Amino acid sequence: MLRPTNLIFAATSILVVFMIAVVVSKRAGQDGLAPVAEDIRSGTRQELRPAADTGSSKASTTSATTRTHPVIIRQPDGPPRVKLTGFDPQGRSGEVACSTCHSVRQPNLENKTPETLDEFHQGLVVNHGKLACYACHNPEDSDSLKLADGTKVAYQDVMTMCSQCHGPQATAFAHGAHGGMNGHWDLTRGPQMKNNCVDCHDPHSPAYPKMMVGFKPKDRFNAPLADHHDHEGAESHDDH
Repeated sequence: MLRPTNLIFAATSILVVFMIAVVVSKRAGQDGLAPVAEDIRSGTRQELRPAADTGSSKASTTSATTRTHPVIIRQPDGPPRVKLTGFDPQGRSGEVACSTCHSVRQPNLENKTPETLDEFHQGLVVNHGKLACYACHNPEDSDSLKLADGTKVAYQDVMTMCSQCHGPQATAFAHGAHGGMNGHWDLTRGPQMKNNCVDCHDPHSPAYPKMMVGFKPKDRFNAPLADHHDHEGAESHDDH
């Protein structure tokens, strides 16, 4: 028969072991681990996992699903083509590429104005500083452009060539203050559409002509409030 002192000692030992297991499991749970605790009564091992943080999971899901829409910049269809003035026997007209003529002619790197041209492009308005024609046009490939260092540029990428000289305008364009932006300022709500340089500027004469600013017409929506009351009073007086 067990003595009372033995029973008390056994119960105390079991209680101490149980408390140690609880403390260890709590510390392991705080460290983000998956602690293993022993079920004293059944002798089985159970893996204790901390509860999932629903707030952080929702935030990560939201950030993962948030996307931005593209900024679409209009581009030319390709190299310019010259329309033919004549017609074939069937009454059809056509277009030719620049290289159709320029590929069989030696480029004159000194041409700067239409006055120096003896055949084609006469009457063309050119007012773009003191640049020669081949400062922008590629003398080795008339269906493309070139940078100042001679790098070939396709007509679709004409803005790359423009920005090498027009830096302030290119910076303003990148920030949305130039280029006639349409669409959404907040790209999380929708895309943006921007014009190309040559959509608004003539590449041979890019400066806009001076214009006189016109004022909005006066009407009942933008007239001053005092004038509006006087006008109403005059109308009522005329009616009487």
